[in-house]
Amino acid sequence: MWVGFILAGYAVVGNDSIQTLGTFLSSNEQRPWWVLWFFAGSILTFTLVYGWFQYGGDVSYERLQVLGDDGQLRYPSPVDMPAFGWPYLLPPLVLMLLTRTGIPVSTSFLILTFFAPKGLLSMTMKSILGYALAFCVAILVWQLITRAMDRRFIANPIKPKEQRIWTVLQWSSTGFLWGQWLIQDFANIYVYLPRSITGMELALSLGVLLFMLAVIFYSKGGKIQKIVKAKTNTTDVRSATLIDFTYGMVLLFFKEFSNVPMSTTWVFLGLLAGREIAIRYRLELDAEPSDIQRAPNMHSLGIVLNVVLLGLIGYVVYLRDQVPDWIIVVMAIAMTARAVVAYYETASGELDLKGAFKNILSDLAKVSLGLGISVALVYLMKWLTGGAVG
Repeated sequence: MWVGFILAGYAVVGNDSIQTLGTFLSSNEQRPWWVLWFFAGSILTFTLVYGWFQYGGDVSYERLQVLGDDGQLRYPSPVDMPAFGWPYLLPPLVLMLLTRTGIPVSTSFLILTFFAPKGLLSMTMKSILGYALAFCVAILVWQLITRAMDRRFIANPIKPKEQRIWTVLQWSSTGFLWGQWLIQDFANIYVYLPRSITGMELALSLGVLLFMLAVIFYSKGGKIQKIVKAKTNTTDVRSATLIDFTYGMVLLFFKEFSNVPMSTTWVFLGLLAGREIAIRYRLELDAEPSDIQRAPNMHSLGIVLNVVLLGLIGYVVYLRDQVPDWIIVVMAIAMTARAVVAYYETASGELDLKGAFKNILSDLAKVSLGLGISVALVYLMKWLTGGAVG
């Protein structure tokens, strides 16, 4: 169990933590790594210990306590699984390999799936909803933010006095986001340990996670960090603050939304995708207002789609844990339509969105690869365990 926990801990922290700490690392590169580690480690410690006290030893915040249709735990403890053995080390090993190559994959799919293969569909649908919701929120919010703030951020370097104010705001938003992410992803790591751990197990596991987090900060995020740096102006502390706060709010919604584990990787990439399109779209229209006259129908359609997206976001928030699958499909279609309309509306401009689309599709292809690998590994493990898995 502990070998699986250590491998999963290293793989999850190395792959997923960049979602929450990537902009924090990028905008604080001038600071000693141990200062950043101490800040993040303190929040990790508080979140883990609080969950342990609050939920009677279950540090997953009850995300591993979901019951299946048969009334049994969907994610059983390893000690209760007769087939638990070395095959269960394959998921974190594969995740470690993909992380080393810089591929951002869903740790929820690659690890939790093997403890509850039947939960793959619900986890997939919730993750798709997470991507679509984050994308829609980002593309609406950053159209306003870019017009009011981001274009000034890009054109005007931050002043020393502003730096101090924004640094406090960014560290606060990062702390909020980091805590929300930990609540979601502790399940991916602690699935290898009993559902209720002892005080000694809590201390040992905390020490392991803090050490792994130190490695991540010392290496400045590793290869996964390149995904964050590839996006527009993510190294600016002001932009990083807005990203962290928005992402944290989306994760907070899903924390209250359902106990079903989800892929925070998909949510993060959806947020960055919507933001990237919104920034380039808004900057292009500001630089070349003639685009509106050149493609008036597309511009009008974009406004209509903005209203549709806003309505869908409100409807999902209203439904909460009763969101049907067809709403998720409609939201994904509306998200795609808004992106395509933005592309054609600014197609002839200087800030062509083609590059942004290539970047976004590349990220989406990588996480989809993780889903495909997860499904393949489920069948492999089913064969290795003689049908006990699946």
